Amino acid sequence: MAAPMIIGLHVQVVIDRPLGSIHPEHPTIQYPVNYGYVPGIIGGDGERQDVYVFDMNEPVKQMTGFVIGIIHRRNDSEDKWIVTPKFRLITVDEIRRRTHFQEKYFDDEIWLLN
Repeated sequence: MAAPMIIGLHVQVVIDRPLGSIHPEHPTIQYPVNYGYVPGIIGGDGERQDVYVFDMNEPVKQMTGFVIGIIHRRNDSEDKWIVTPKFRLITVDEIRRRTHFQEKYFDDEIWLLN
């Protein structure tokens, strides 16, 4: 399946799990990236669209950036967007490495801008 047209979209992200924070329900999961959501966009699970933020090396409360990839979970109802402050090309290997802390529990495929 081809990447949806959402890739390249400029979005505002609210960070509710900043870099270094612990997952609220799973205390063994620590976030090595900022993680949040896009206000006003509803994901497949009926909740706000979740986002991993790359290329920010300190905890932040919000940011504006570009959707550069999507993790499509085959065995879950929601996708995760990959957002960076500046648009750039990214590899599947980089996304897998940086999101493995949480995505290792899911069967997924990664969509990138071709």
